[in-house]
Amino acid sequence: MRSRRLAQSIVIAVVVIAPAIGVAAASAIGLAAAAHRVAPAPQPIVLRLATTTSTADTGLLAAILPDFERACGCRVDVVAVGTGQALELGRRGDTDVLLVHAPDQEAVFMKEGHGERRDDVMYNDFVIVGPAADPAGVKGSTTAKDAFGRIAKARAMFASRGDKSGTHSRELKFWKAAGLSPTPTTALPWYLSIGQGMGETLGFAGERRAYTLSDRGTWLFMQRKLPNLRILFGGASIRENPDLDLRNQYGVIVVSRHKHPSVNAALAGRFADWLLSKATQQRIGAFGREQFGQSLFYANSDEYCAATTVRGR
Repeated sequence: MRSRRLAQSIVIAVVVIAPAIGVAAASAIGLAAAAHRVAPAPQPIVLRLATTTSTADTGLLAAILPDFERACGCRVDVVAVGTGQALELGRRGDTDVLLVHAPDQEAVFMKEGHGERRDDVMYNDFVIVGPAADPAGVKGSTTAKDAFGRIAKARAMFASRGDKSGTHSRELKFWKAAGLSPTPTTALPWYLSIGQGMGETLGFAGERRAYTLSDRGTWLFMQRKLPNLRILFGGASIRENPDLDLRNQYGVIVVSRHKHPSVNAALAGRFADWLLSKATQQRIGAFGREQFGQSLFYANSDEYCAATTVRGR
């Protein structure tokens, strides 16, 4: 009788203790797995940069932005569109900082209170490119206005960006000076408005053997891919450009945190300061010089101008 009770006690102890051991073992395994589990890496802070297509098409941003990302431990998300579209992103608070090249549009943006600050960054110039045959005789022009007038008189094909970009805005000024106001709906069969960036517009002009207005930086970067086009007005370098109206100024704008509380104005301000610093300005001024024999952009921030003689004019 006593042996039977002892056996029953042993059985009960085994039944009760065994699950407890199993739970403890499972807990120990879980803790060990948790100890070896790698914690997810923290996501970097993101700076949203809306910029004109030429800064991306030329490779400038790809060359300089990694330095800023390393210095601030952030990631720069670039949206490359026409200046008009970039400014609209700023008006909606969908970007933190702008790098654009339409001073008149930028002035309106600032007057509306969408920007905290605007600073000059760099410049290049515009050139008129077209087919080597030059059916409109643009090569003999004395000014950009004269060149546009010749294109209109000859009804020679002209490829317009048609995207409210800085380049498109400048083009429209020259048409107006020449006595025309072409639009996508204007019944001008020779005027081709394509609504694309600078690189795409140059490619289209090359295929159609059409004239177009381009910033020199994008032209230099792409000219080897455009065998049907030549610079017909603007000279071989910015120093040889006879028309000061073809100068192309770029500016950086920090979007207002008061108008758009969601923007990262502090990081945008840090980016602007970095972009305007002497070290970054020197890199901008040197960009493309070795490959093309001339700079694609000329640095002209206040800090840089105060410290050195600016190349070009």
